Amino acid sequence: MALLERKDMAEVNNNINNNSSTGTEVSSNMTIYINNLNEKIKIDELKKALHAVFSQFGKILEILAFKTLKHKGQAWVVFEDVQSASNAMRQMQSFPFYDKPMRIQYAKTKSDIVAKADGTFVPREKRRRHEEKGKKKKDQHDTNQVGVGLTPAYGSTYVTTPPLSQIPYLGGVKSMVPEAPAPPNNILFIQNLPNETTTMMLQMLFQQYAGFKEVRMVETKPGIAFVEYGDEMQSTVAMHALQGFKLQQNSMLITYAKK
Repeated sequence: MALLERKDMAEVNNNINNNSSTGTEVSSNMTIYINNLNEKIKIDELKKALHAVFSQFGKILEILAFKTLKHKGQAWVVFEDVQSASNAMRQMQSFPFYDKPMRIQYAKTKSDIVAKADGTFVPREKRRRHEEKGKKKKDQHDTNQVGVGLTPAYGSTYVTTPPLSQIPYLGGVKSMVPEAPAPPNNILFIQNLPNETTTMMLQMLFQQYAGFKEVRMVETKPGIAFVEYGDEMQSTVAMHALQGFKLQQNSMLITYAKK
């Protein structure tokens, strides 16, 4: 199975490289191809970060990334519709992702998951049993989630926000508390983060703005973090730029931290 997947991805990569060299225009579709990714990031962390950044544009069906040397620094993100893929490519082109600007284009080869949906997929004998088993598990998992009122695409870890009792202060979010906001300063308070957010993900977002110093997360308080800058002007620029930025469909709430 692994060998077949590597072969498939190699064919996809070769097609895309051929497009770049011959100038052939790839038609818009539901899958985007991303390269120039940081090769030092582990595959699991890379997939989580890609999902966190791209899920704001629409439902993601699949993210493909491989450990093989030939496919390092590359990934494929499959959306549910073409519009989502187009918006993601347009808005995230050259986005600084782990210190490297992403290069994004439409994938030339149709993803298996898309081919299955439109009825053009031809299963490979050696993968058929494995895929059917995986589909049954996914269907059962989605059914269980719907039964308890959760969104199948993201699961409870992506839609749960920390209860107010776990938040030490709210930094002046008027819709939540009547208290006055903290005055401008060099430290930002971030709320409404998905529970799976990592320090690395936040560094990727906030370090693109001048004056960035560090990210501090509180293990006992999921869903919040502190980001420090050199001065209040630098923190203000970052706050306005990333206010409402979505991670796993959660819109970040950013205020000045209380000192």
